[in-house]
Amino acid sequence: MGGGMTRQLTRQRQQHHLTNTGIWSWDGNWIYYDIRSDTNGSVFDGTRIERVHTGSGEVEVVYQAQRGVCVGVVTASPVENKIAFIHGPEDPTADWSYCAYHRHGVCMRPGQDTQVQHLDARDVVDPFTPGALRGGSHVHVFDQKGEWVSFTYEDHVLAMNPENGQSNQRNVGVSIPNNTVTVPKTHRRNHDGDCFSVVVTQTHDDPKIGTDQICKAYEDAWIGSKACDQPVGVGQSRALAFIGDVSVDGSPSGDEASRASSRKQTKTVPELFVVELPANCMIAGSEPLQGTAHSRPAPPAGTVQRRLTRTTDRAYPGLATDVRHWPRSKPDGSKIVFLMRDDNGVVQLWSISPNGGSPQQVSFGSETVGSAFSIHPSGDLVACVIGNSICEVSLDDGSVEIVAEQNDRLVCLPFAVVYSPDGNEIAFGGAVEDGAATFNQIFMTESKHSK
Repeated sequence: MGGGMTRQLTRQRQQHHLTNTGIWSWDGNWIYYDIRSDTNGSVFDGTRIERVHTGSGEVEVVYQAQRGVCVGVVTASPVENKIAFIHGPEDPTADWSYCAYHRHGVCMRPGQDTQVQHLDARDVVDPFTPGALRGGSHVHVFDQKGEWVSFTYEDHVLAMNPENGQSNQRNVGVSIPNNTVTVPKTHRRNHDGDCFSVVVTQTHDDPKIGTDQICKAYEDAWIGSKACDQPVGVGQSRALAFIGDVSVDGSPSGDEASRASSRKQTKTVPELFVVELPANCMIAGSEPLQGTAHSRPAPPAGTVQRRLTRTTDRAYPGLATDVRHWPRSKPDGSKIVFLMRDDNGVVQLWSISPNGGSPQQVSFGSETVGSAFSIHPSGDLVACVIGNSICEVSLDDGSVEIVAEQNDRLVCLPFAVVYSPDGNEIAFGGAVEDGAATFNQIFMTESKHSK
């Protein structure tokens, strides 16, 4: 049994922001991060992608942005020397500055390339191009094979015309490699892409109360593909878990309800969903993949969107999205793990089969699980922040082991707690005081179950 040794890898007087997943190079030698200037990473102003060597602590600048570009949220391929990250606008202007629908994904090979390639093409002029997006992509994550890339998406065309069609809503999409998309240069912000990109979730402007319709799809994660009972069916090849916001009746009860009967209220509840992808995502269904001037891009033919959880009758309905997290699949695809409150209001780890059924509570402590988390390559453990510590939680019996603790100089951060490819190490962020300032630094600790 290993465990017990924690090392601080970075010490520069700058912020170091880890993405919630995919931060390790495929060989485990490097950890990737960006340098956004605020402690929460909410200000997208970083101009470099960097990496730190897990053995020597050497820091390398992987990509230096130019022409007013800001970059961040970097992830690495699990099978080769390749990374993807968000790229903001070049030469930003008042009418085209960084925002959710003015960004895109790029990829590069560190140490081999100094330039980036566009993952997703962009075409914002009607008639739009199939395989190109009309807005911005975000949090680009490779699948287990290092081939397809998932992302969340928002739409420039609809955001610019809020009164003239469907609304801009967050959705989930995928980029499919080896399918270059060329677009007409009818707008100065149009550009070609190395991948065929499509939106794969379906949202609604006014979801019907009590149905599986959603108004937002977000926090996506690939589902493992080794299980014999995985949800992917005939003609389908991959699946994603994501959080979707459903609508419920939010009208007050009792006498107040009778007074307000003429103005029925709704509220949203975040539930867990799965979207199953067809083997060929380049074929349109009943609506065009690229959308229209008045409608959102539509999922490919054969896409199946399913709701997994139904929590509206619980004491604390919905997934615990106030602790920002992404559902995670066990590597074999047999379970999806997520955060939800127990009947006492404590945020716990829960799991559910991608085929449906009742959620099973995993953790049972009195302290909230307070971070994004990752699953050990064995599929048996979850690494996360509980209380003030980095912990490992058994998915079999819920037992908790502390692997790194907060102290007078270190505050464990909630943004990323990520296992190394071999499962022997856990990378996480820690806020460290440095004189009058505090900087997010990168730490690495051994798993209690390291070999």
